[in-house]
Amino acid sequence: MQPLYGEPYKLKKGEEYMNPNQVEHFRNILNMWRADLMQEVDRTVHHMRDEAANFPDPNDRASQETDFALELRARDRERKLIRKIDESIDMLSNDEYGYCEICGVEIGVRRLEARPTANLCIDCKTLDEIREKQMG
Repeated sequence: MQPLYGEPYKLKKGEEYMNPNQVEHFRNILNMWRADLMQEVDRTVHHMRDEAANFPDPNDRASQETDFALELRARDRERKLIRKIDESIDMLSNDEYGYCEICGVEIGVRRLEARPTANLCIDCKTLDEIREKQMG
C-alpha cells in the first residue's frame, strides 16, 4: 500500500520500532498532510469570498447556499482532522506516537502509513468498532 505522502518506509531487519528515522518519516507525512489541508482551508475562504453573490433568482441563491454548506461541512471535517494531526505530531515529540492508547502495543509502520493519525492497534480498534455497533 502506498502511504499518504512520499515513499513507503523501508524497514530494515532488526530495526528498533519508532527509531529516529521512522519518527522523521511520520513527522514529514503528518506535516505535509496538515499543510495540504490548511491550503484547502485558504482556498475555501477565498472561493467563498470571491463567489459570494446575492442572486435575484431564489433557485440560484439556494444552489449557492447548498454549495457553500457542503463546502463548509467538508472544511469542518478537515478542521477536526487537523486537530488529530496536531495531536499525532505532539505524540511524536513525546515518544508516544505509534503505540496503542489502550493496550500499549506497537501499532505498526504499515498501519500508520495507511492511517497516520491511528492511535489504536488493529485489535483494539476492531473491538472498539464492535462495541460501537452493539451500542448503536
